[in-house]
Amino acid sequence: MSDKIYSIELFPPKTPEGAQKLRATRAKLAELQPRYFSVTFGAGGSTQAGTRDTVFEIKAEGHDAAPHLSCIGRDRDELRAMLAEYKAHDVRRVVALRGDLPSGYGRLEASSGEFVYAEQLIAFIRQETGDWFHIEAAAYPESHPQAKSPEDDLRHFVSKVRAGADAAITQYFYNADAYFRFVDDARKQGVDVPIVAGIMPITNYAQLVRFSDMCGAEIPRWIRLKLASFGDDVESLKAFGLDVVTQLCERLLAGGAPGLHFYTLNQAGPTTEIWQRLGLSG
Repeated sequence: MSDKIYSIELFPPKTPEGAQKLRATRAKLAELQPRYFSVTFGAGGSTQAGTRDTVFEIKAEGHDAAPHLSCIGRDRDELRAMLAEYKAHDVRRVVALRGDLPSGYGRLEASSGEFVYAEQLIAFIRQETGDWFHIEAAAYPESHPQAKSPEDDLRHFVSKVRAGADAAITQYFYNADAYFRFVDDARKQGVDVPIVAGIMPITNYAQLVRFSDMCGAEIPRWIRLKLASFGDDVESLKAFGLDVVTQLCERLLAGGAPGLHFYTLNQAGPTTEIWQRLGLSG
């Protein structure tokens, strides 16, 4: 097995039809032998039951799985029960996040719960479960969209590692220099955990712009213009996207990135193609 960490992210289905479709997608992605699958949740921790059920299905299929845990709007007893259930099913890895605010919530309302920041959630998981869970935290090479400054964002990241995170997964990006600079800055602050690069395949221009505007991921101008120029030529757009993202991955791995985490959007094809081009193994 490679020393590099190659992982795959899915989101929980909302309908029985979606669940069946995800099983078929997951079977194709499992052929890539990722180190683990992670499973997201909706804003404010919604769909957490779907996250749990999907994680348990993946475990039953013989693969490692990591649920995303959100602390927004959750109290200690609720989180304690969730952690106990995951332990009972031998889940050994979690992705600990602050989480997005539910629609209609302001920033002040978010602080009305027992937890405000991901570092508090990470510390709570450590306090409750010791070393049972391998905890993944989030990192933002181009800064979290709500950060006051890059320096403030880096301080928050360092706090998450000091609270007990074992590793980090970055937001997706298309500027390798931003990733390498972020890692260098984190190392100067004493962070020595793996910082795995988040990868978003490019398959749909409008969707990518919408996601990127929401999460603060920059699409370099030359990529944005090129994607826009394809118009309705979906095949050319996908071919260009595959080339761009494969080259990004090659540069990241050559530059020392400890692994890649693929945001699949529950599609097997694009991630499989990039994975095979790179000759990856889990």
